[in-house]
Amino acid sequence: MPYGDSLIRKNETSDARLARLNAELRDASAQTILRVAMIREWRDGLTYVSSFGAESVAMLALIAEVKPDLPIIFLETGMHFPQTLDYKDELIEKLGLTGVREIPPSETERKVLDPKGMLWKTDPDACCALRKVRPLEPALEGFDAWITGRKRFHGGARMSMPVFEFANGRYKVNPLANWTPEDVELLIKQRNLPRHPLVAQGYPSIGCWPCTKPSDNPDDPRAGRWAGQEKTECGLHVDKTERPRVF
Repeated sequence: MPYGDSLIRKNETSDARLARLNAELRDASAQTILRVAMIREWRDGLTYVSSFGAESVAMLALIAEVKPDLPIIFLETGMHFPQTLDYKDELIEKLGLTGVREIPPSETERKVLDPKGMLWKTDPDACCALRKVRPLEPALEGFDAWITGRKRFHGGARMSMPVFEFANGRYKVNPLANWTPEDVELLIKQRNLPRHPLVAQGYPSIGCWPCTKPSDNPDDPRAGRWAGQEKTECGLHVDKTERPRVF
């Protein structure tokens, strides 16, 4: 297997490793990318951060094929739709996932900064920072890399996203970067996977309930997220130096 020597990988700079991986796997299948990441590159240092949203079942099913005990981080913001929480439990059982970890925000911070649960109304960036961005950082401790479910067809900054990235001290693996909406739909149909119940109600992208609405633009799957605002990302995939200042 190319670059199979762990000593070679250990001594690579992050830039060299990214160049190698993106050159080798930029056109590879999602299954191949996942196997390389889970078995060769980061056997014991990899996790997947999942929202258990509209498209999450595709990645979760692919992961379950290779490593159903892979650590999976679910950021329990306290603002998820009840349907999302039920769907998470359904997928865990159906796919045999044994490594799901629920990560809530700091209760001390929440009581100080958002005691009434209304921060999303006045400062959605601060709400995302409290409930998602800051809880993720300690949750990723001990991991060298993490898998995301982002795809280029989501638009915005994701349109130029490579398969492998390095940000904030960790590698990020985007196995579905090249996928189209049709690819996602085909996998779900072929494997008879359960769909998030809100998809049938016009939600192509699903986050926390205060900031997610049915989309009125079929060409933009994320149009229902932070509708009417300039905000397009929660901050998890924004470099620390580029995140909005909050608090």
